[in-house]
Amino acid sequence: MDDHQQPVIKTNGPDSSSSSFSDLQYQSGFHNHFSSEALPGALPHGQSSPLLCPYGLYAEQISGTSFTSPRKLNHRTWLYRVKPSVTHEPFKPLESSHRKLVSEFTDSNSSTTPTQLRWKPVDIPETPTDFVEGLYTVCGAGSSFLRHGFAIHMYTANKSMDNCAFCNADGDFLIVPQTGRLWITTECGKLQISPGEIAVLPQGFRFAVDLPDGPSRGYVAEVFGTHFQLPDLGPIGANGLAAPRDFLVPTAWFEDSYRPDYVIIQKFGGELFTAKQEFSPFNVVAWHGNYAPYKYDLTTFCPFNTVLFDHGDPSINTVLTAPTDKPGVALLDFVIFPPRWLVAEHTFRPPYYHRNCMSEFMGLIYGGYEAKADGFLPGGASLHSCMTPHGPDTKTYEATIARGNEAGPSRISDTLAFMFESCLIPRICPGALESPFIDRDYYQCWIGLRSHFAREGASAKDGDFQNGEKED
Repeated sequence: MDDHQQPVIKTNGPDSSSSSFSDLQYQSGFHNHFSSEALPGALPHGQSSPLLCPYGLYAEQISGTSFTSPRKLNHRTWLYRVKPSVTHEPFKPLESSHRKLVSEFTDSNSSTTPTQLRWKPVDIPETPTDFVEGLYTVCGAGSSFLRHGFAIHMYTANKSMDNCAFCNADGDFLIVPQTGRLWITTECGKLQISPGEIAVLPQGFRFAVDLPDGPSRGYVAEVFGTHFQLPDLGPIGANGLAAPRDFLVPTAWFEDSYRPDYVIIQKFGGELFTAKQEFSPFNVVAWHGNYAPYKYDLTTFCPFNTVLFDHGDPSINTVLTAPTDKPGVALLDFVIFPPRWLVAEHTFRPPYYHRNCMSEFMGLIYGGYEAKADGFLPGGASLHSCMTPHGPDTKTYEATIARGNEAGPSRISDTLAFMFESCLIPRICPGALESPFIDRDYYQCWIGLRSHFAREGASAKDGDFQNGEKED
């Protein structure tokens, strides 16, 4: 779309004393070239960096790709702000106990295991904890310094960020709240994110997270050296899965006030640094470009599925992908398992037993997951690494085959699970492996699987041919 022609979508937010979140408006589209101004005439016309900008604003560009990236892959936005972001004191290392973030995965700070792992939901902290303080790394691979890799974090928080903003210089954040809404203020405007929605905050943007509902918990995927994009649809055709128009980008909003000792927290190489300034970083009066934060409501996803027999691969549920240079191989896919109909005939309908060259981290937003009858809880997580076998637990398998081929169409409802899937082998952080919330008995969910093997022409009975025993 051309500048000044973006549709604006109005959403009614919660009743609140915070009027800036009570009636948000968004622009619609995925990686479109957007334009937005909070004051009429604040956007320059005919050029991006005039000698004198309207209202005496400063022009500042933020680039998410190299200057010479191909046009279809080039991401940049021009911001017109009251004061430029360079106006701050020198950065200093954040001296605190927060050593829970990793972006350079080595044998000195993380380890590998092929064992299936699962975690129970982490408790919300009792002491005041904001989004940054409650953010910790579970696993990842590669390096933000080498611009290739990913990290998977989780967060638990119970207070809003106060007089500070966060900036991730390492990569893009994909935030999946599991409980509690997030009010996210960015340099491009404001986003309200509820459980069942996601937000993507591109590398380099400054943002602050408020918690209107109090306690909040969720998941974060981070990618280094690339950005999320929509997957190709291939034989599906032109429609389906996540529609570009359902991605929402904020409209310009700004504050211009004296803010003494305002703190910018910068994540750089997995370490945190702080710098002080005397104004809010959210002083952008107008902006235009295709590099901006955005949100997406997962209920708008249009799933495709088997309509006759066999079970489709989970890739059919990909919402966003961060690609590698190898076609069809993702640095990180974001896949969901939403409510949908199952209609396949003569087919084992839950996900099949599987070993995969990709590694799979799963989370559950609400409800139950179709392949795990017990133990996988909302707010929990699991990790099945490269070529580690996984699949339905014993209860799920036995209940499925007991229904037999007479099972008619059924609807999976009241559930929303997701998966971060990567071609890289993750290293797990010590805090995750030693967590009191790790499920040490996870393997037990498969131990009860018994042999149903019967020789050709013989009828299977409980206990026949167990453990490879021969018939007398």
